[in-house]
Amino acid sequence: MASQLKNKKVIIFDLDGTLTESKSNLDYEMSKLLCELLNYKKVAIIGGGKYEQFKNQFLKYFKCDVKKIKNLFLFPTNATAFYKFKNNKWNKIYEFELKRSEVQKIFDAFNETFKKFNYKYPEKTYGPVIENRGTQITFSALGQEVVSRLGNQGLKLKENWLKKNKKLRERMAKYLQKILPEFEIRVGGLTSIDITKKGIDKAYGIRQISKNLKTPIKDMVFVGDALFPRGNDYAAKKTGILCIQVKSPKETKELISRMLK
Repeated sequence: MASQLKNKKVIIFDLDGTLTESKSNLDYEMSKLLCELLNYKKVAIIGGGKYEQFKNQFLKYFKCDVKKIKNLFLFPTNATAFYKFKNNKWNKIYEFELKRSEVQKIFDAFNETFKKFNYKYPEKTYGPVIENRGTQITFSALGQEVVSRLGNQGLKLKENWLKKNKKLRERMAKYLQKILPEFEIRVGGLTSIDITKKGIDKAYGIRQISKNLKTPIKDMVFVGDALFPRGNDYAAKKTGILCIQVKSPKETKELISRMLK
């Protein structure tokens, strides 16, 4: 697989579950590998989180020479926003926000869905369970801050929630798609359901990256952990881009290491 990547000009990585554990901080080894990769390739990072999440989870822990960072590009909330490093700071190039009426409709749909499936919040949650990310609304069963507050314990809570509620989450997402046909509904990470405007998915994100980095899709590759049907990376396949499935950040590190040889 590494040999197929030699001639690719842009490497696109999903964030949660690919470069970091779910909502967890970038570790030193991954930071070092990505920094080295920037010597040879442009790197784009796409994820469901908003820019503030990218800052707290990734940028805060990414240590690299400023000269190399010009080859790094951030696409939060499935590329409905784009940030580029220029003049020694990150600059917002664009952001496509949901209308207030759309936000309210989505919140109402979540409430209807919870009643339909008799879903009850866990006794203890951490931060907002339903978050307006501006360009995306995200349900996180244990709250948006469970990992930032509890660390590995929070990650284990999310993993345990998924084991018990995987099928329920899929049924809820399917029902949400039925009552919100004008929006895109996807399961994301371990405990999330993401909702964006129709057509806003990883395929949209790949096309936005291609357009903004002026690079044909054939010259790019996408690396993600949720390339299975209804996973939040699955739509990337619609673009025809070379996709590489990884199970964890550990596998991503192994892939980058092979690319650097």
